[in-house]
Amino acid sequence: MKSVPVKVVAEHGPGSGKINLLGLDRQALEGFFAELGEKPFRVSQILKWVHARRVISFDGMTDLSKALRQKLSEVAEIRVPEAVMDQTSADGTRKWLLRLDGANAVETVLIPEKGRDTLCISSQVGCALECSFCSTGVQGFNRNLSTAEIIGQLWYVNKLLDEEEPGRQVTNVVFMGMGEPLLNFKQVVPASELMKDDHAYGLSKRRVTLSTSGVVPYLNRLTEVSDISLAVSLHAPNDALRDELVPINKKYPIAELLEACRRYIADKPHRRITWEYVMLDGVNDSDEHARELARLIRDIPSKVNLIPFNPFPEARYRRSGDQRIQQFSQILSRAGLVSTTRKTRGEDIDGACGQLVGKVADRTKRRFKREQRLQAVE
Repeated sequence: MKSVPVKVVAEHGPGSGKINLLGLDRQALEGFFAELGEKPFRVSQILKWVHARRVISFDGMTDLSKALRQKLSEVAEIRVPEAVMDQTSADGTRKWLLRLDGANAVETVLIPEKGRDTLCISSQVGCALECSFCSTGVQGFNRNLSTAEIIGQLWYVNKLLDEEEPGRQVTNVVFMGMGEPLLNFKQVVPASELMKDDHAYGLSKRRVTLSTSGVVPYLNRLTEVSDISLAVSLHAPNDALRDELVPINKKYPIAELLEACRRYIADKPHRRITWEYVMLDGVNDSDEHARELARLIRDIPSKVNLIPFNPFPEARYRRSGDQRIQQFSQILSRAGLVSTTRKTRGEDIDGACGQLVGKVADRTKRRFKREQRLQAVE
């Protein structure tokens, strides 16, 4: 494992009062240039310069007139992330800690595989949900990320990869880092549109995946505006158990969640839902749980992704054994479901699923309350 400090200098610092063009998707840029009295074709030019070529100085945008470059420098900026830590796992997984405002920072993780580089990005500083098996939730919650802060993770990693290995770029993006993406709906959707824009990152809708714990109202809204891939953190085949593991289930129970998922893929041919299911020893991993899960989702085009639990300090669960996970998977397969077991990556740098914590100035005081409870037990 290696750990090295990294610094990226932004063109302008926070508080400049200028519009950060990094966070404007095509629709927002159209409105921006209309207000400046500029032609619509300027939108594609800016998208190419900022995202595809990663140029953050308006002076370097040579196909823009000098007058327009001057105008842009007065009202806008391209402010990019600053990475304060860069860690590489023994298995090649790479994690960055990106500094935001004040005491906050978020983590983003690159998972390299043969023929693909998948980037796991964060959408919130911490997480407002309290899933009992996830270390991010333990950290508490501060705020949503802006669209610029979300897309900046992809911008930064693409820039670094291209510098280290010319032409190498992220091929897949998953909203599976810190936070619940659908609770930051207004910022996540424009970020995903930028990812798909041919003049920005050009990722196909199948290569951008949003993972949600099941915020049903926002999932219904996503159905109306997006066609990216969907992963659902299910983790239990019944409401009683899911209420314990994923507390938001008390508000949006499984039946409502499944119906929203059916609507999401109803008009999307050849699409399916990926169900994420963390394997917790003696909690949700029995043969009966597997059979119950198979019955629950058998009428929905699905893939089940079994995730070995990744431990973190103060966790009260243990990882299911390899044989137990294999038996669980076989039951699902015999029921006609596609089932895969996620290979644990980046565990030695706390970059695996459920381990991301970043640096959160917690407004919920969740960590403080948790520590008080632990002291009381001792």
